Amino acid sequence: MPERTTDEVLLSKAGAGDQAAFLELYERYREPIFRFAYRLLGSVEVAEDVTHDCFLSLIRKPENYRPERASLKTYLYAAARNLALKHFRSQGRETGLDEVAEEPKDSPRRGPLRRLLDEELATLVRDAIFSLPPLQREALILFEYEGLSLNEVAEIAGTDAGAIKARLYRAREGLRRTLRPYLNSNQELNSGREIVTLREA
Repeated sequence: MPERTTDEVLLSKAGAGDQAAFLELYERYREPIFRFAYRLLGSVEVAEDVTHDCFLSLIRKPENYRPERASLKTYLYAAARNLALKHFRSQGRETGLDEVAEEPKDSPRRGPLRRLLDEELATLVRDAIFSLPPLQREALILFEYEGLSLNEVAEIAGTDAGAIKARLYRAREGLRRTLRPYLNSNQELNSGREIVTLREA
């Protein structure tokens, strides 16, 4: 099998006007960046704008990305985070819980009652996550949902791993308090797309 083209090579080609290289980068990272922005902001439309602007700024100013400092994935997450924070500041408030759209479900067909219960629990989990302060919310999303390491999350958030561990602890405690009546003995939370078992930091 041919070796996967590195992000740096693709970015160099894209910056020189190679549309195929840009599309390959876009396809490589669009989904995780969109998913992160959606879970942080709670709006499909705003998440799409953030994702678009991330890639647009990357092509317009490729010199802002320094591969010796971080991976391209980490850089894009950080760019999405900065755009999300700008959105929060421009709104002067957090995104309302009633603005959260349903994520598409990949689960197999099940009975109406089971689907109803799953959707009810998914809504409770989403509401609980959106009730967290933004810094705790982003740490939880990046670590639990996106599977990034503590160091990667710290790099994206512009802080150290100790601060991320503290935010994760406070986020988990907040979720446990809110969702205590709905937690099973294994403390697994149904997010609407997957079962997320809280990982140890």
